[in-house]
Amino acid sequence: MTTEDTLDPPLETVRFHGLRAGPKLLVFGAVHGNETCGPNAIARVVEDCRAGRVSIRRGEVTFLPVANPKAYRQNTREGDRNLNRDLRVRPQPADNEDRIGNRLTAILEEHDMLLDVHSFTGEGVPFVFFGPQDNRGTLEPFRHAAAEIAFAGCLGVELMIHGWLDIYVRLIAARERLNLPRLAVTEGFGTTEYMRFAGGYGVTLECGRHDDPASVEVGYRAIRNVLAHLGLTDEAPPAAAKRTVVHMDDLVICEAEGDRIEGTWKTGDSVASGTPIARRADGTVVTMPRDGFIIFPNPKAKPGEGICYLGTQSTRTP
Repeated sequence: MTTEDTLDPPLETVRFHGLRAGPKLLVFGAVHGNETCGPNAIARVVEDCRAGRVSIRRGEVTFLPVANPKAYRQNTREGDRNLNRDLRVRPQPADNEDRIGNRLTAILEEHDMLLDVHSFTGEGVPFVFFGPQDNRGTLEPFRHAAAEIAFAGCLGVELMIHGWLDIYVRLIAARERLNLPRLAVTEGFGTTEYMRFAGGYGVTLECGRHDDPASVEVGYRAIRNVLAHLGLTDEAPPAAAKRTVVHMDDLVICEAEGDRIEGTWKTGDSVASGTPIARRADGTVVTMPRDGFIIFPNPKAKPGEGICYLGTQSTRTP
């Protein structure tokens, strides 16, 4: 094996073709290399397909178990940088994630929908991120909102969140007010944003804590549910169930060293108006501006990063 092979291991996909017409589903694992529930869940489904326990009747499904092999082999989140940021075609790739991104974008463009399987560091319930409503705006024009929210709703997790790119724009504005280096809006673009840009739709599933064996089961069940939901298999689609849908619409930014989260919050926690949620370095307490939810509490936030994001009950339903 050459040094170049070690630095740039190839991407491996597994594809099953049904013999009747149907959609083209793509499933990613390990976009972040230390999030192993995706590869493990995908391996189970692939084995089910090979053993005949799952039969792809229509369309096709492509599994990419390890989207970032370098980071996966290192058991690190990133190879050189975050693969799920600023994902686009780069004629002159400069790092590991640039080179992978050039392949991933081509693969994404070949498919109709994406399930990107992730996990997270802290405690909390599994959740799914989905995209905007149909619109012709400049930030993220879209026309598959109904199909995407139904896709998200079938996965089997109770918490659903939307509003990522809008809140990323607010993060950029907050950083500008602090005279910090400006971020480009494209920094907020990852796999699902590129899938929508390419004309399809996709969601990010967060299965639970990295090292929790239950996260693999969450991912496995979600993949099986999606195959049934899209009609790729003859299995009965999952029954409709009540979901908590949250619109992420605000954030508390770390303005200076010493700013910190107040309390032991988890993503999806319901918080009443007036509850202390953060404390500034000078002792000033930041309270919840209205009844809502905490998202992505970050006890290690650095200046310019979100201490936490805030959400309200959404009017959207799967």
